[in-house]
Amino acid sequence: MAPEYILIEYTGRDDTVAIKYIDEMDFKGKKVFVRADFNVPLDKEQNITDDIRICETIPTIKYVLDKGGAVVVASHLGRPKGKVAKEFSLRPVQKRLSELLGKEVLFADDCMGDEARAKAGALKPGQVLLLENLRFYAQEEKNDEEFAGKLAELADVYINDAFAVSHRAHASVEAITHFMKECGAGFLMKKEITSFEKALNNPQRPLVAIIGGAKVSGKLEVLENIIQKVDAILIGGGMAFTFLKAQGMEVGKSLVEDELLETAKTIMQKAKDRGVRIVLPVDCVAAREMKSCVPYKTISVKELTPDLMGLDIGQETIAEFGKVIKDAKTIVWNGPMGVFELEEFSRGTFAVIDQIAGSSAMSVVGGGDTDSALRKSGKMDKITFVSTAGGAFMELLEGKVLPGIKALDK
Repeated sequence: MAPEYILIEYTGRDDTVAIKYIDEMDFKGKKVFVRADFNVPLDKEQNITDDIRICETIPTIKYVLDKGGAVVVASHLGRPKGKVAKEFSLRPVQKRLSELLGKEVLFADDCMGDEARAKAGALKPGQVLLLENLRFYAQEEKNDEEFAGKLAELADVYINDAFAVSHRAHASVEAITHFMKECGAGFLMKKEITSFEKALNNPQRPLVAIIGGAKVSGKLEVLENIIQKVDAILIGGGMAFTFLKAQGMEVGKSLVEDELLETAKTIMQKAKDRGVRIVLPVDCVAAREMKSCVPYKTISVKELTPDLMGLDIGQETIAEFGKVIKDAKTIVWNGPMGVFELEEFSRGTFAVIDQIAGSSAMSVVGGGDTDSALRKSGKMDKITFVSTAGGAFMELLEGKVLPGIKALDK
C-alpha cells in the first residue's frame, strides 16, 4: 500500500507542503539519519539541567529501532561558532540518551570523516550512534552542500525531528535532503506541525490569540498574520503600552516603541475592519523601577504618571482576559503578561496560565519566555500542546513556511 502524505496548508502563502511522516515509512535493515534538537542546558560540571528535548525525541528513535532500523543521531549544542569547543561536546547527551533508551549509545568524536563513516557503516539493526556537535563546523550554519553530502553518506533515510531549528536553512536541516532518496518527519515534528495546523488553520471557534512580551517590533508579522485568522487578540506585556499610547494615553516610563505608534493604529484598524476584538489592559501593576523590592501598586492604565512604568497586568485586566479565555474553544499563546521573572510582576502571567489550564479549549503555547513561565507554574500537563521551539514557533505564527519543513516536501 502506497504511503499517504499529509498536506500542510499555510493560509496566506502560496506554499502547500506534503510531508511523509515516520509512521508511514519502512526502516527494516536501513540506517536512519535523525536530526534531533539536543541543545540542552548544562551546568558548570557539564551536567544536563533540563532533558526535555532529549526525552521528546525518544519515541522517534525507538520507533526506528523497533521497525528493524539503526539510528545515526545528529544535533548541535550551544554556539561554538564553527570551532571545536569541549564545553559544547555532546558527550553528556550520549550518557543521558543511553539512560533513556535503556541501551548503550555509541559515540563518534566527529560528525563526519573516517571515524563517523566507520562507526555508521558498522551499525547493526537496533543500534544507535550519536555524532559530535554539528556546529563544530561552520559549514553547518552556512547550509554547505559538500558538508551536507558527507552527512548523507552515513545513512539511507533522513528524518527531521528537530522542529526548533527548522526555521533555519542549515546543512543538516535543508541541504542534506538533496542527497537522500527518502525523507520524512519524526513524531515531535508531527506533533508540532499538526497541533499548529489544527489550532490556526482548522480551529474550533472562538479562536483566541494571547500575545505578550516586551516589544511590538518582534511581533509585527505575527499580528499581521493572526488578524486574518482569530476572533480575538489579548495583548499584554510591555508591547501593550505602545497600543495604549497609540490611543492617546499617558503611559509614563512604560516600554514604548514610539516609531511604531502609527503601525499600532493600523493594526487596531485592521482588526476592527475584520471584526476581530483586541483586548488591551485596563489596569496594571506599576512601579518607578523595574526591579525587586521596590514599592508598587495596581492602578488604572489611565492613572499612569510620568514617573511610573507598567510592569504587569492588573486584576481587572486578568478578569477581562479571563472572560474571553473562558468562552474560547481554541487558544494560542506567545509571550508573558509582565516581567514574570520578578515575583512582584509575575501574577498576571501566572493568572493567565491558571485560566488556560482551567479552560476546556484546545491550547497551544510556544516561545522561550512563555515556556519558562509555564514550567515554573507546574501546569504543563494542563496545556494541550507546548511547543519545544521559540523562533520556529514564531515564524509559523507569522505564516511562514519553514525551510526545514519545505525541504521535506514530496
